[in-house]
Amino acid sequence: MRLVILDNYDLASEWAAKYICNRIIQFKPGRDRFFTLGLPTGSTPLGCYKKLIEYHKNGDLSFKYVKTFNMDEYVGLPRNHPESYHSYMWNNFFKHIDIDPNNAHILDGNATDLQAECDAFEKKIKEAGGIDLFVGGIGPDGHIAFNEPGSSLVSRTRLKTLAMDTILANAKYFDGDLSKVPTMALTVGVGTVMDAREVMILITGAHKAFALYKAIEEGVNHMWTVSAFQQHPRTIFVCDEDATLELRVKTVKYFKGLMHVHNKLVDPLYSMKEGN
Repeated sequence: MRLVILDNYDLASEWAAKYICNRIIQFKPGRDRFFTLGLPTGSTPLGCYKKLIEYHKNGDLSFKYVKTFNMDEYVGLPRNHPESYHSYMWNNFFKHIDIDPNNAHILDGNATDLQAECDAFEKKIKEAGGIDLFVGGIGPDGHIAFNEPGSSLVSRTRLKTLAMDTILANAKYFDGDLSKVPTMALTVGVGTVMDAREVMILITGAHKAFALYKAIEEGVNHMWTVSAFQQHPRTIFVCDEDATLELRVKTVKYFKGLMHVHNKLVDPLYSMKEGN
């Protein structure tokens, strides 16, 4: 497990975007070899998406041979609703890049048979060869995707009832009206994300600091589902300084020391055109 600490949100977003960009470039995708990327929604990844769009428009990155699988979608919200995750992904990312719409997979929260929709999503991931890199974010209570506290750490894509904390947090997207916030969602499971060959989790802001502490300094616990990724062979937590406020000083110093070693010897991220 790695913890990458950047000074602020913008730098954390840029680091994450460069990491994704380099993973795709190093993979050398083609017509018979697609890179498969898992993607989140919410406010945290927006900066990362903006950077990826910038790299694409600069000619540094193509998504022509990339398949994406999104983490979740609300149940019962029309697909064209401005707060659906379909709308979020197309407005904030997909329509600005060269991805084939047929390769952008998002769960259908209006499917007639929701369990069949979840099973089909798992099948599509398997048929794509699994996820190469799953990018995620977390809630203040440590949930990843909509795997709320108490979720099984081996769960698969399924229907979930949202916790009140999540509903309250999402009310800002629905004019602050709790009655408009969906109470159920389709979500990939913790086990679904754990199956990815690599996982990168974005955590920014002081309001996520306790969740980051629970994710890396305490044990694996289904009440903090993000903690499961301590047991993944290739997990990277990318955070800003504000998100480290609950961590021990020695933990922060340890991972900051490792960053210099990784950046220089193991995983240089600045191999793009700017020549950094």
